[in-house]
Amino acid sequence: MPRARKLLTAVLTLPLLLGATACGGDGDSAGAGEKVELSFFWWGGQTRADMTEKALNLYTSKHPDVTFKKTWQANQGYFDKLATLTAGGDPPDIFQIDDNYLSEYAERKVTLDLTPYQSDKRLDTSKFPEPLWKYGVVDGKLAGMAFGENTQGLVYDKTLLDKFELPAPTMGMSWEDYIAWATTVSKTAKVPGTQDPSADFKAFWVWLRQKDKDLYHGKELGFTEADVTEWFTLWQGARAAGATPTPDVIHEGNVTDITKQLVATGKAATSWVWVNQMPELKKNVKGELGVTAYPGKTGSQWPRASMFFSVFRGSEHRDTAVDVLNFLANDPEAGRILGTERGLPSNLDIREQVADTTDNPAMKQSIAVQDEIGKTFGAAPSVPPAGHSVVKNELIKSAEQVVYGRQDPATAAKAFVTAATSAIGKG
Repeated sequence: MPRARKLLTAVLTLPLLLGATACGGDGDSAGAGEKVELSFFWWGGQTRADMTEKALNLYTSKHPDVTFKKTWQANQGYFDKLATLTAGGDPPDIFQIDDNYLSEYAERKVTLDLTPYQSDKRLDTSKFPEPLWKYGVVDGKLAGMAFGENTQGLVYDKTLLDKFELPAPTMGMSWEDYIAWATTVSKTAKVPGTQDPSADFKAFWVWLRQKDKDLYHGKELGFTEADVTEWFTLWQGARAAGATPTPDVIHEGNVTDITKQLVATGKAATSWVWVNQMPELKKNVKGELGVTAYPGKTGSQWPRASMFFSVFRGSEHRDTAVDVLNFLANDPEAGRILGTERGLPSNLDIREQVADTTDNPAMKQSIAVQDEIGKTFGAAPSVPPAGHSVVKNELIKSAEQVVYGRQDPATAAKAFVTAATSAIGKG
C-alpha cells in the first residue's frame, strides 16, 4: 500500500473528522466583515503556481476580507503531504485532488458535499458538460468540482513523419492498423513508431470500453484475466514486429513525467498522454507535434475531469471556500488567467473565450482536438473507486513482466487481476 494511502487510513481514525466541526451545518464561523484566511493547496509546476496565485489575488482584490495561505509543490509526494496535513489536524480548506484519490477522501468523509451549493447555484455548474461535473459524484454526493475537462490523446511527431513522407495516425483506425502503421514508421524513420502502452491504464481503459467493458463496475473490476491476457498479447506482438522501443526504453516511458515522454526525447514517434498536456509537452520539443484520439472505434473516450477542487468538510469557512471555487470556474477574468493549464475550462463559455484569446498555439491545439474528439464522446464512467492509484501501479508492474520476458501474458494477467482486486477491496 502506498504511503499516502497508509497515512490517509490513519487520518480517518482521528476524532477531527468525526466530531462536531466535521459534521456541522453549512456556513462560515466568521461574522460579516471579519477577515478570513483560507488555506489553498495544489500540485503542479511553476507555471501553474504563477497562474493560480494570480487568480487567487484577483479574488482577494474583489473580496478584500478574504486572503489565502497558498501552498504548492510538485506532483511527487503531494498526496503524502495532503494526508500528513489532514492527520496532523491542519487540513487545507481547499485542495486539489484527482480521480486517483477522490473516492477515497470522499468515502472517508474528508470532502464537503457540494450538492447543496450546486442546487442553489452558489456553485454554478450550469455551463459545465453534465458528464463532466457528474464525474465528481461519489456515493450520491458531489465530492469535488471538476476543474478542467480532459481526454486521452495520442501525440505524434509531425515533423518526423513529414520528413519521411509518412501519414499521421488517424481517428478511428483500428489497433491492428495502428500497430502496422507504427511498424512502418520504425522501419522507415529508424525511430520506434510507438511507445508501448501495455502498462498505460488510459490506453487499456479505452480499449476495454471498445469491447463494451470498463475498468471498473462500481467498486469491482470491470474486466477479466482473459481481457488482460489479450491486451498484453496484443503488445507482445507489436514488440515482436518492431513497432515499439526496447524494454529499457519502454520502462523509461512508463515512469517518466510529461516533459520526458518518448515523443519529446525522440525515442518514439508517438506517446500516450492527456490532451491538456500538449502545451507542457511542446515546451520540450523543437519540431511540430500533432495529436489525435486513441486507436479503435470512436465513442470510447469521455470527458474526464483532469482534476478537481474539493473543500475540507471540517472547514470553518466552507461557504467562502465554495465561493472561491465558483469564482475560479466561472469568472471570465479568472478563466483568462488560468487558461488550460489544468485542462480545458469546465465552463463552456469560459472555454470558448480562452480559445478565442490565447496566443499559445499548443493551447489552441489542445482545445481544438478536445472539441473534435468530444463530438463522439461516450458516457463518462463513474469516478474510480479507492485503490485506483494502486491498480495503475500494478498494471505497470505486470505489463513490464511481459515486456522483459519474465512472464507470459496469461501469468502476468493473473497476477495483475489478483493485485487489482485486492487494491480496490481494501479501499
